[in-house]
Amino acid sequence: MCLALCLPWVVVTAQADNGTADNSANNIEANLDAAPGAATTRPAIKTNRWQEDWSALANPALRTQPFDSLKYIPLSSDDPQRYLSLGFTLRERFEINGASGFGSKDVARDEYLIQRFQVHADLHFNENWRLFTQLEDSRAFDKTTLSPADQDKLDLRLAFLEYTKHIDTNTFRARVGRQDFAFDLQRFISSRDGPNIRQSFDAVWADWETGLWRFIGLASQPVQYFDDHSFDDKSNGTFRFHMLRAERLIFGKNELSAYYALYERDVANYLDANGSEHRNVFDARLGGAALGYDWDIEAMGQTGTVGPKDIRAWAGGSRVGYTFNEVQWKPRVGLQFDIASGDKHPGDGTLGTFNPLFPNGYYFSLAGYTGYTNLIHLKPSLTFKPIDKLSVLTAVGLQWRQTTADAVYVQPNVPIAGTAGKGGRWTGVYQQLRTDYAFNGNLSGAVEAVHYDVGQAIRDAGGHDSNYVGVELKLSW
Repeated sequence: MCLALCLPWVVVTAQADNGTADNSANNIEANLDAAPGAATTRPAIKTNRWQEDWSALANPALRTQPFDSLKYIPLSSDDPQRYLSLGFTLRERFEINGASGFGSKDVARDEYLIQRFQVHADLHFNENWRLFTQLEDSRAFDKTTLSPADQDKLDLRLAFLEYTKHIDTNTFRARVGRQDFAFDLQRFISSRDGPNIRQSFDAVWADWETGLWRFIGLASQPVQYFDDHSFDDKSNGTFRFHMLRAERLIFGKNELSAYYALYERDVANYLDANGSEHRNVFDARLGGAALGYDWDIEAMGQTGTVGPKDIRAWAGGSRVGYTFNEVQWKPRVGLQFDIASGDKHPGDGTLGTFNPLFPNGYYFSLAGYTGYTNLIHLKPSLTFKPIDKLSVLTAVGLQWRQTTADAVYVQPNVPIAGTAGKGGRWTGVYQQLRTDYAFNGNLSGAVEAVHYDVGQAIRDAGGHDSNYVGVELKLSW
């Protein structure tokens, strides 16, 4: 589940669907887990539909839109917390990609439409118990090369039973079933909203909120996706991901979080290691906003083993910005820096290649060219709002390899053949332009264009420059 939107106090979140950490300043959400029945206004549509609470429509005065009778279907005349809520999300995106994987796999210019349609039912038995289910149908029309995240005909995306108990000012919550997780800016653990198929987990989850603290524990197996026929996805028994996490507000509304996670695969393949993977993950993050400034800083270390080799990998990311709120169009100047280790000494007993875990995929841009492995990334940006519902992002991203001994990686962490140990550090530079427009609370649109100039190491491996254009509409009810 996306923690950033679930917190009972103020949080900072990323725009998961836009693919870039610099697309907006901090998005503040408050009191999302307030006591049931406390809402006095209509809820907003969210990217994660299971986070919505439509119990406010128990008040007839708030039923002001068509089909509100389906957003809140009362199941009891005595208990407003017993209800059923229905909804759907339809996303259509047309993309033109000049060179998937920088053209290193001889893939020609591709033009295609990706479509994702979700329907959900949120059944509340009472103020403590609920059952949430969501079906998803993802299609890729005319796409030349299908990735595992492109197409999955009708299947079960979410189905979990949740128990919530408010004890004075504290809250206990537990979930079991098929769920999704997304933490912080979704650098390393995301619900993968950018690509066509979102990432789900079959998991047990529990959290305890008390005062300024929140403690979370989860045990999970990622869902393995198949596209042979409907309802053929299954829990991946060879893949496990578990976590213990603590969060706290400090100095007002600044967020401090840290977690330990265990990432295990029975079969893992890296350029310099193969075998069973047991990866210990240690992560810490600080995020906040004040006086026009916003910041987000995260660091991760990884130890463990892959086959006979020891893991020694690390990564870090930062995003800082300043918004001129008193200036017309409210420009925000941002600077993003990311770095992730590569394997400096192939053939020795240590693997230094960073594993980005469950990355957003479009964290840098919707073009999704490079992955968060063996990377140095510097991205200045300028975002402004000509009108209230329109935001425009312009940015330039410069990229290098952390070490030339390891490969250049494309999404999610696939090495480009012929780049390991060859060429210089320079990977390339991209220019990005993106606009987002909210027509209303249910309909939004976006257009993004990216041009990438590759470095010599990629050219020598058969790659070339590329252009990307994406046009998206999303309707939610």
